Amino acid sequence: MNDAAMKRSALIIASLAAFLPPFMGASINIALPTIGKLFEMDAIMLGWVATSYLLSSAMFLLPFGRAADIYGRKKVFTFGISLYMIGAALSAVATNASMLIIFRVVQGIGSAGIFGTGVAILTSVYPPQERGKALGINVASVYTGLSLGPFLGGLLTQYLGWRSIFYINIPFGLLILFLIFYRLKGEWAEAKGEKIDLPGSVIYSLALVLIMYGLSRLPASAGVWLLVCGGAVAIVFFWWEVRSESPVLNVNIFRNNAVFTFSNLAALIHYSATFAVGFLLSLYLQYSKGLSAKNAGLILIFQPVIMALFSPIAGRISDRIEPRVVASLGMTCSCIGLFLLAFISAETSLAYIAAVLIFNGFGFALFSSPNTNAVMSSVEKRFYGVAASMLGTMRLVGMMLSMGVAMMIFAIFIGKTQITPELYPMFLKSAKIAFVIFGVLCVFGIFSSLARGKVR
Repeated sequence: MNDAAMKRSALIIASLAAFLPPFMGASINIALPTIGKLFEMDAIMLGWVATSYLLSSAMFLLPFGRAADIYGRKKVFTFGISLYMIGAALSAVATNASMLIIFRVVQGIGSAGIFGTGVAILTSVYPPQERGKALGINVASVYTGLSLGPFLGGLLTQYLGWRSIFYINIPFGLLILFLIFYRLKGEWAEAKGEKIDLPGSVIYSLALVLIMYGLSRLPASAGVWLLVCGGAVAIVFFWWEVRSESPVLNVNIFRNNAVFTFSNLAALIHYSATFAVGFLLSLYLQYSKGLSAKNAGLILIFQPVIMALFSPIAGRISDRIEPRVVASLGMTCSCIGLFLLAFISAETSLAYIAAVLIFNGFGFALFSSPNTNAVMSSVEKRFYGVAASMLGTMRLVGMMLSMGVAMMIFAIFIGKTQITPELYPMFLKSAKIAFVIFGVLCVFGIFSSLARGKVR
């Protein structure tokens, strides 16, 4: 297979795989009210249907990225797709809330194998001068999944039931496996022969579990203690990694590398400030505005469509203009959009919601592709898997923190109960407070994005 064919195959496979998890996440957001009613789940439990997937994915992303650098990125990628399909099949047959959350954990572990290696494979086969374009197309695939998720998820939920959202993942996964075996030749393992850091991986995963579960238990004292313990375990993790001969996270890639450090921090802040918006607006449109799942999906589709359209363009621009400039402009747009959402009420027009989602989508597109390009262009080849996984971890931890903030606000203002019509005003108040907090977060994100320095 010639070089051009290899690049084309890698891009098709990585982009197809990048489509699935966001499509799943956006579809599930639309189906949550239906699932919650069937399994009699309260607002916090509903949040865990999404968060359990994100948490398990974040726990395994960094270890899988390191394993991919050592044992082969294609091997780990294939394992991830296979496990993702198994998790989807099991979730489709869940008969209660606990089973669904456990099977979502399995699906999350599989997605860690996808996100920890897909971007690394692309970076391995594309030279620096073409990388922004390829990564932009890959990011556009993510946003296409986010675009189709609300619309198709709403249709599937309304006409075939929420279980069909999980079943639809299986044929996609089988197609990707077919393409891997017949089109993706070769292997990439620049850290071959090095050891995997199992103790470090366990400590890292434990820190994430404690922090995320602690966020969900706030404002109770148990939540505070869990967060303190999570922070302490995180400190132990970094202490261990500095002394490890073959760390799961080589701390040296942060030292004297402002581009890598601040680009990852910017990604963490951006996803912390934006991910729960889809979750909150899905509930707002169905509860406060009384829309069906299908019609709520049609409104939510505006943001990811804009993201998908402009991400490849932003990626190409970042091959010519410093990613710092483009990404910081995108973060600023997201910040403005979040503050605009803080003004919504039960009477707010759907046109206003759609306009803000379009503006947010443009900001997200300007931020994501250039930021990914900056991260992957700032490290050596043997760290591509770790770098891609670190960026993925920032994204997933940011998503978890975003959901954690939303669940914490629900716990304070609504409590552990189902969201019934008499609680709709309190839900709306909670959502507006969340949007203000997310907007303030984005202000800090702008400064982090500007502080990264130049890639070229």
